[in-house]
Amino acid sequence: MKKIYIYKGFERFWHWVQATLIIFLALTGFEVHGSFEVFGFESAVKFHRVASYALLLLIAFSIFWHFTTGEWKQYLPTTKKLRSQIRYYISGIFKGDKHPSKKTELSKLNPLQKLVYLGFKIVLIPLVIITGILYLNYKVVDANNIIVISEIPLDAIAVLHTLGAFLLIAFLIVHVYMTTTGHTATSNIKAMLTGYEEIEDDKEEITEVKNEN
Repeated sequence: MKKIYIYKGFERFWHWVQATLIIFLALTGFEVHGSFEVFGFESAVKFHRVASYALLLLIAFSIFWHFTTGEWKQYLPTTKKLRSQIRYYISGIFKGDKHPSKKTELSKLNPLQKLVYLGFKIVLIPLVIITGILYLNYKVVDANNIIVISEIPLDAIAVLHTLGAFLLIAFLIVHVYMTTTGHTATSNIKAMLTGYEEIEDDKEEITEVKNEN
C-alpha cells in the first residue's frame, strides 16, 4: 500500500461543513414540522433560515472551486466498469473480491459514484434549494400581503421540499455506510480528514503479474 494526496484542503472543508449543515437543516426542519422539540418552534425557524443561507453560500464557493480547479470533471458519468462496480457492491464486496475501480488523484470516484454524486448535485440539491427558496419567499409580508408565487400551491412546495429532505437523509445514511467499505472500516473517513488515501502500489501489481508469467 502507498499513500497519495487525494482530497485537497477546501474539498475536505466543504465536505464536512456541508454534511454538518444538512444534518442541522434536517434537525431544525423536522422540528418546524412538529416532529419533535429541541430548540422551540421560533428558534428552529430562525436557525433553519440562517443555516440555509450558509449552505447557499457554501454551494456558491464550491461551484466556483470546482470550475476553477477543473474538479468538476470528476463527476462526468461513464459506463466503463459500471456493471462490474454494481456487481461488486451487490455481491463481490461480501466475498472479498478485488475492487474493480482504482482510485487516483485524477479519478477519485468509481463509475457508480459518478452517477450518484452527479444526481446529488444537479437534481437533489437543486430540488431542496429551489423549493426552500420558493417556500421562504412565498408570501411577502407588507401592507398588501402579496403572494409572489400564486401559480404554485404552497402545499405542493412544502411536500416537494420535505421529499427532498427525506432523500437527503437517505443519501446521507447510504453515504455513511459506504465509507465503511474501504480497506478498513475507517480508512475512507481518515482520508477525508487528512487528505491522504491508501491505495495499492502499482509496482507490487506489476511484480505479481511478472511472477505469474
